[in-house]
Amino acid sequence: MELHDTYNRSIDYLRVSVTDRCNFRCVYCMPPEGLELLKHSDILTYEELVRIIAVLTREGIRKVRITGGEPLVRKGIVDFVRAVKSLGSIDDLSLTTNGSLLAPLAEHLKAAGLDRVNISLDTINPERFHFITGNCGQLSDTLKGIESALQAGLTPVKLNVVLSEAVTEADIAYFSELVIAQPVAIRFIEYMPIGHGGVGPGMSVQTVKELLEKYTANILDPVASNGKGNGPAKYYRVAKAKGCFGFITPISEHFCGSCNRIRLTADGKFRPCLLSNQELDIKTPLRNGATDTELVRLFSQVIGQKPGEHKLTGDDHGFKRKMSQIGG
Repeated sequence: MELHDTYNRSIDYLRVSVTDRCNFRCVYCMPPEGLELLKHSDILTYEELVRIIAVLTREGIRKVRITGGEPLVRKGIVDFVRAVKSLGSIDDLSLTTNGSLLAPLAEHLKAAGLDRVNISLDTINPERFHFITGNCGQLSDTLKGIESALQAGLTPVKLNVVLSEAVTEADIAYFSELVIAQPVAIRFIEYMPIGHGGVGPGMSVQTVKELLEKYTANILDPVASNGKGNGPAKYYRVAKAKGCFGFITPISEHFCGSCNRIRLTADGKFRPCLLSNQELDIKTPLRNGATDTELVRLFSQVIGQKPGEHKLTGDDHGFKRKMSQIGG
């Protein structure tokens, strides 16, 4: 069956945050002192998450992305992936990570049933990388994570680059070489003023496109999609490249009209839109003995609340949660 919201958008994608914890303190995501963390009892158990996913796949959910915080900091994540995949009803099971903990886990995640990964990589300058991760991250760890994902076959490996002021022309040159040599999708994401704001917006999408053409010595050729995922990115290829580029523009050219996702926070709240404070509690009824039918009713309710488009135009409109608390 198919689920549709009030704007006739097909809803088949669930983003599931398994933790609000992260081993980074990215400056556009959270303040340097961190945020008040959820208590263990406030976070949905893996068993509760698997039950919710199982119920929703019977209603039409076919894509699941595991997020955080940083999902790899939660103990037992490989077993959770295996449990979700064993439901037999997920066409695309993916995970978003900062990559720093991925190297020793990539093969295990692949064997458990994970299809692919998205890895955040905003700069390849070690000093700027350390700064933008809140002086927590080492570039070498994330690069090892990317290499391990490619070797394990967690493909297509997608690299997410937030276009903050930390991204320089040298980074664009590096990404231009990488996309020629490796089967990666490098996605440039327009800066969104929803996080802590410890770093400002950087290059425009148009500037990045011009630099990519300069460094690849090729024209960017639009392509329909990049296979799995069918997300908001618009993809481009260049001649003889093993990979491709993508651009995600939530501000200048929003993609709300085709949004197909609902988010589930680590503390059990359904969110119909990333850039909205709307939430619907599912944890309380779940722990009070809600039936599968009642869970479906709550999910249908949140789909009905999904707005036609976000209202973010360039300012932080009093968002109650930061990115690490939502799951991105």
